[in-house]
Amino acid sequence: MSSIFDSKRLNIFIGAYGSGKSEISVNCAVGIKTRNPGSKVLLADLDIVNPFYRSADAARKLDNLDIRVISPSYANSNVDVPALSGEVYSIFDDESYVGVFDIGGEDMGANVLGSMHNRLLGIDYNLFMVINTLRPFTSDEDSIIRMAKDLEAAAKLPITGFINNTNLLDETQFEDIVRGNEIIHNVSEKVGVPLVATSVLDGRFDDNTLATLNKPGEFLCIKRNITYNY
Repeated sequence: MSSIFDSKRLNIFIGAYGSGKSEISVNCAVGIKTRNPGSKVLLADLDIVNPFYRSADAARKLDNLDIRVISPSYANSNVDVPALSGEVYSIFDDESYVGVFDIGGEDMGANVLGSMHNRLLGIDYNLFMVINTLRPFTSDEDSIIRMAKDLEAAAKLPITGFINNTNLLDETQFEDIVRGNEIIHNVSEKVGVPLVATSVLDGRFDDNTLATLNKPGEFLCIKRNITYNY
């Protein structure tokens, strides 16, 4: 079964702090590899802003699946300012790769994409904004629209789709996800960016409950791969 993530050679995930984009990024990379076992998949953890919650933390699982992981130099160390590795550009230089970029939080992180603007113009990509409406800076329509504009300005690229990742981990209520869909759908109508997927934590709700979810776009069953590092 194909996925929205199979439509382009590069999937890029941006969003506010705590949106869950790193977990979505890991699940995206695993899904691509699972659906296409012979493909060459890389995940670039480009979060040089927040060193505590990162897609690179799932590197062992990804490595076992033969997914190449690229992370900033000194990631997961006590060095204050991680630096991007030149390996990041593998996706542009080697057309045999399918890539996933996990971008750091908010506009500071999206500046990394702005620095790659010319290279990105030469590749087919999706730029997804991951939204958790239970986080303070994306809790309502106006704040989501402001955040989207800030991210696009920093990235110098238009967002191509929204992903509803509304959750409180194991405390998530089904009504939270439904309400998140309503808010993001309204934003979608206002700004013309489609709501392409809705995520639910694997095993959190039974099939009968999930069947009642009005989910524009794709349904993502998310497995947890990342833990906090302190």
